[in-house]
Amino acid sequence: MNVDIYQRIEKFRIVPVIAIEDADSALALADALIEGGLPVAEVTFRTMAASTVISKIAKERPEVLIGAGTILTIDNLKKAIDCGAKFGVSPGFNPNIAEEALKLNFPFSPGVMTPSDVENALSLGIRVLKFFPAEAAGGTKMLKSLAAPYSHLGVRFIPTGGINPEILNNYLSIPQVLAVGGTWIAKAEDINNKNWKQISINCKWETK
Repeated sequence: MNVDIYQRIEKFRIVPVIAIEDADSALALADALIEGGLPVAEVTFRTMAASTVISKIAKERPEVLIGAGTILTIDNLKKAIDCGAKFGVSPGFNPNIAEEALKLNFPFSPGVMTPSDVENALSLGIRVLKFFPAEAAGGTKMLKSLAAPYSHLGVRFIPTGGINPEILNNYLSIPQVLAVGGTWIAKAEDINNKNWKQISINCKWETK
């Protein structure tokens, strides 16, 4: 586990999960996050622009802790690293990807939803896991039950999926939660409309 990366993520407590279609908006988005006091992002590989966005932010806004999400293949993983991503996330647990990330010494958090998922990740030494899809999988009640048998091993979770500001603190109050991933900070419509001020406001509200 890359302690420094996850310590930084824990300080932020929130990781904006971002799907961005326009690579030309990368730096304006990064600046909005910086202005809002939340210079961290998981840019998902759900769009054609993702790798360019990650590369631009990594090179020109190094103060932003930029990560890559929706890593579904080893090619995705290697592209994320080549683009300058500092961490990676996937929606599920693929042992081939997880093992490759470990070989490359790349901080990687696979998605988990069951005890078997958790134990498969633990067998590789991975202890920061994405709980996904958080709300659909049972929310905080499920996460507390899932985390309990493994707490003594230092497992931490980044729940993502269906979380909003109204229920955010319910997740953050769970000791095993490192941070929460969410799409509400930099919504697709705000990015498409270049509503950078609103994105900055969303960041500030969350970090009060």
